Amino acid sequence: MESHLWTSIEEQTKSIDLPQNDAVLPDPILFPTSPARPSSASVPIPWAMSSPPRTNQQPFVYHCIASLHRPEGNILSIAMTKEFIYVGSESGRIQSWKLPECPGVGFIKASSGQVGAMFACGRMLFSSHGDYRVRIWEVKMGNKRLKPKKISTLPPKRSLFVVRNGRRQLQQHSDHISCLAYNDSDKLLYTGSWDSTVKAWNISENRCVDSFVAHEGHVNAIVINQEDGCVFTCSSDTSVKIWRRVYGESSHILTMILKFQLSPVNALALSLLSSSSKPCNFLYSGYSDGHINFWEKESSSSRYNHGGLLQGHHFAVLCLVTVKDLILSGSEDTAIRIWKREERGNGYVHWCLSVIEGHHGPVRCLAAGMEMDNMGNMLVCSASLDQSFKVWRVKLFPPPAMNRSEINVEQLKKEIVGCDEMNNPVLSPSWVEKRKLQFDDYYVSNNNNNPF
Repeated sequence: MESHLWTSIEEQTKSIDLPQNDAVLPDPILFPTSPARPSSASVPIPWAMSSPPRTNQQPFVYHCIASLHRPEGNILSIAMTKEFIYVGSESGRIQSWKLPECPGVGFIKASSGQVGAMFACGRMLFSSHGDYRVRIWEVKMGNKRLKPKKISTLPPKRSLFVVRNGRRQLQQHSDHISCLAYNDSDKLLYTGSWDSTVKAWNISENRCVDSFVAHEGHVNAIVINQEDGCVFTCSSDTSVKIWRRVYGESSHILTMILKFQLSPVNALALSLLSSSSKPCNFLYSGYSDGHINFWEKESSSSRYNHGGLLQGHHFAVLCLVTVKDLILSGSEDTAIRIWKREERGNGYVHWCLSVIEGHHGPVRCLAAGMEMDNMGNMLVCSASLDQSFKVWRVKLFPPPAMNRSEINVEQLKKEIVGCDEMNNPVLSPSWVEKRKLQFDDYYVSNNNNNPF
């Protein structure tokens, strides 16, 4: 049943009644002659206080600086760099915005079907498409417009097949490419697919250098530890796996399986930080039952130990991203939660700092990064199956020149009195009931098949 998770979600969200007070910008596809406008001026959505701050914690506020509704299809992927935001959809078009004010700067059009996954690294953009192949783009700005240039396609049409060990093998995937990751030091691109395989591509030679069956179900996410080259994959088969390249070769071997509960794993995120006392290396995995597991790497080995659960979402966790010691999660319950990790004694604790509400359907994609203004703000990009894309400015802590005594928390609360968006129902009762029944059926099925 889990193999049809996305299809069932998308079909059911078509019946969601969207509130009419949601701020929406004109879609550049529908209004191609409209001039680019800073969305902060055209969408006057007030600052909103998150969940009540914990005692002795600093205020935590956010507001939406851009909102876009795309009636022609769902948004399937997001990529973010220091300069741009890229949004891929079912139409095959990759729309782009310039940070931080988010004026539209153009789009990339590929005639190869939906853009299922993207990954951005500097001026390079990798995108997967409906023909089960990957495009590599070089993106630059020219005359205030995006100037994209396609560098290559993986695999090239002339090299769809390769000979390995005397046998002719197909290089490309045989099903939807669901995730991408890039090893910057080795210049290797990794692709995960619903055909249960992971492929490693040498982008300078435009060829697949390794292909292996990674899971028994769909491969849903890939992340790479840029420090040691380890590859982490997760799947609807309920497992997270760690792979390592064989020294001096292109092949990969399985080094560890992380399995804690019988629920499909939809998302992964890696957090690499050095604290005052010791380096910390954490892996986070999001599950269809709403839980987020975290795993801590042993300092003396490459082994990851289970550290605990982050609980708060009511339905499936669909996407994860980390920024410093913060973890952001998007869920089928329409909420975005921001969690903070803090060293406490000999271990670490996590708590939820904020719940961002504004979408009216499952949050499928997330991207985040710190603004380069030294003001302590973070930009969060989110896309939902309500066919909307939003950019949020999150105030993590006061500017350096301020301290807590200078902040009027009561005034911040007064500023959100007129913002009643959070009080609106975000999911229709019938849709919620259907999802509950689906989860009940799923667990009954798994318990019946569980030999223990």
